[in-house]
Amino acid sequence: MSRRQRRLVLIGLCLAVLALAAALALSALRDTIVFFHSPTEVAAKKIEPGTRIRIGGLVKEGTLKRDGLEARFEVADGGASLPVVYSGVLPDLFREGQGVVAEGALQAGGTFRADNVLAKHDENYMPREVVDALKKQGVWQEGKKK
Repeated sequence: MSRRQRRLVLIGLCLAVLALAAALALSALRDTIVFFHSPTEVAAKKIEPGTRIRIGGLVKEGTLKRDGLEARFEVADGGASLPVVYSGVLPDLFREGQGVVAEGALQAGGTFRADNVLAKHDENYMPREVVDALKKQGVWQEGKKK
């Protein structure tokens, strides 16, 4: 085997090991990836119960009900709304009509069980995915303050 052939074999082995490491890393991360959906997409995609997702939109007016640490509300994007149940302390800026992102799992009855709720922190910020989904539904307008 010539010097050039040994070098090519070594480079090939290095690339194979690198590809194997990348495949292992991606397969390990697959379980921790959480995808974002708007309520309209959740209704249209028929997401399996128990699948971890993030939903985002606006807290629908008149739907917030608190019972101790449990809160029930609906997240809407102009096209559909999704009932959410959350047990815990809600962020200080959480209120009806404001943007929210909730992370959790869809239950068999169609209710979203959230284990993490994030509210926008000021009048100029809302996650890009939420803004894009609201723009697609015609609810969001640039410069509009809620």
